[in-house]
Amino acid sequence: MRVLTLAERPDLRDAMLHMEASWPEYIPPEPMVIGWAFDRYPEHQLVVVESDDTVVARAAGVPFAWDGDPASLPDTGWDAVLGMSMLDTSAGRELTALCALEIAVVPGMQARNMSGRVLAAVKDNARRHGYRDVVGPVRPSGKHAEPHEPMPGYAARTRDDGLPADPWLRVHVRAGGQVLQVCPASMTISGSLAQWRDWTGLPFDTSGPVVVPGALTPVAVNVDHDHAVYVEPNVWVRHPLAERHAS
Repeated sequence: MRVLTLAERPDLRDAMLHMEASWPEYIPPEPMVIGWAFDRYPEHQLVVVESDDTVVARAAGVPFAWDGDPASLPDTGWDAVLGMSMLDTSAGRELTALCALEIAVVPGMQARNMSGRVLAAVKDNARRHGYRDVVGPVRPSGKHAEPHEPMPGYAARTRDDGLPADPWLRVHVRAGGQVLQVCPASMTISGSLAQWRDWTGLPFDTSGPVVVPGALTPVAVNVDHDHAVYVEPNVWVRHPLAERHAS
């Protein structure tokens, strides 16, 4: 398998975007990421391909100016950091960190430690471009099974060996990552009840919290106002990069 960037292979853009992934249908590709980050920073969009150029994994990222203080990472994680990258790029600020927005693997490939290998490639690529850190609003892979459990308690769970209980957080820590804090409103998705019915196949006919497959927390439904809102918490993880090279 080969790890390529969109800068190297712009022809793989559509295959990367339409790759089968485990994201729920109500979390669609973000148009701003596609339209801006992919065009402005193709060197930070990674694609893993097999010998016949079939895309089996992808990673999206954007650089931003971060002072290294965990307290300055936004509570609105995923939704906020893209705007931060845009503003920092426009203002000409020194871009010190790469934010990993997504690492996705084709279902069935996870058993080959593909996620860990893509994470390593993201770090290597960031190091080559001279960033001090890779940070990411990580979506814990097991949290959907416990939607009513508050994220702080879930993220703090460890096994007997001291590693995180959550499998995806554990991959990050084994790779040298540091679990920093929860970003409680990392991604907000709202829609009409008709949209949510289409996305999930659920009736959405009662106001209140509704557990939706794949969601890390319940979706807040308001029948009177014909809308539902999903606010997803993530976990900020930091990967310090030991060496810094010139860009």
